[in-house]
Amino acid sequence: MILVTVGTNEARFDRLLHAVAELPAGERVLVQYGASPVRPPNAECVEFLLFDELVEAIRAARVVVTHAGVGSILTVLSAGKRPVVVPRLQRYGEAVDDHQVEFGRRLGEAGLVTFVEEPSGLATAVAAADTAAAVQVRPSPELVEELRAYLAAVVSR
Repeated sequence: MILVTVGTNEARFDRLLHAVAELPAGERVLVQYGASPVRPPNAECVEFLLFDELVEAIRAARVVVTHAGVGSILTVLSAGKRPVVVPRLQRYGEAVDDHQVEFGRRLGEAGLVTFVEEPSGLATAVAAADTAAAVQVRPSPELVEELRAYLAAVVSR
């Protein structure tokens, strides 16, 4: 199964959901669509999942696709999976700024996520997802310092 979640943000993430429609047929696709009116025709669509249901779906999924929200990514990583991450962008009204790009890129560089900057690359990333590669999150002093500095800069704005 491929699980796609847009998180609990009140903003729509139509670009991601339109890209889900381009995934090849033949595998169950479960989409949590949130505020978006887009319903990919090849998917089972639900507005929201309770947290326990989301965790269960993550564990059952071959691939998890998510926005670059901290909570969503950490939930997937805690299940030992490497998510395919597509950032929400400010210019489309999907986020208040482009922090998801910075966050997603950094986690991609650390090997914790598969970062897909544009939804047009989703089908390729899902096809290439290594289902056997479990992710083990280990402390990284450099990453911790980068996150602290980033959060301090955001708070002081």
